[in-house]
Amino acid sequence: MKSLLNPEDGASVPEEISQRSTQRAHRAAKRGAWRIAGDLPSSFRYAAQGLGYGFVSQRNFRIHVCTGGLVLGMGIWLQLPAIQLAVLVLTVAVVLVLELLNTAIEAVVDLAIGRRFHPLARIAKDCAAAAVLVSAISSMLIALLLLLPPLILRLGL
Repeated sequence: MKSLLNPEDGASVPEEISQRSTQRAHRAAKRGAWRIAGDLPSSFRYAAQGLGYGFVSQRNFRIHVCTGGLVLGMGIWLQLPAIQLAVLVLTVAVVLVLELLNTAIEAVVDLAIGRRFHPLARIAKDCAAAAVLVSAISSMLIALLLLLPPLILRLGL
């Protein structure tokens, strides 16, 4: 049986015992994490902090928020039917969600590898950014398809 070194007394500890204590530590940490957001208002507060962090620290998130607001404002001004406005809201929300997930992935990758370069870290970050790009392009196409015809009618072109 493979052994690990016990840092306290230098004696060897069987790996099975070490794994059990590691599992206990993970369960204890999980219970502690559960208590961190033990009530619903705390959960909403943490989510709001995430939104605030995304808005303050991520230029692209701010661009998407402003663009989404403009698109939704145009949809209301053009008096789009509720179903089309719902599609616009959902489309804008998907882009914002993916931008926040991209930020989270970048933070976790940076935490895991520090300042070192690793090709898998680059792939993770590039793919997360590509997901945002695909959603943003799709969102623009959906906005054009929904907004352009009534805009042309309104402007009399």
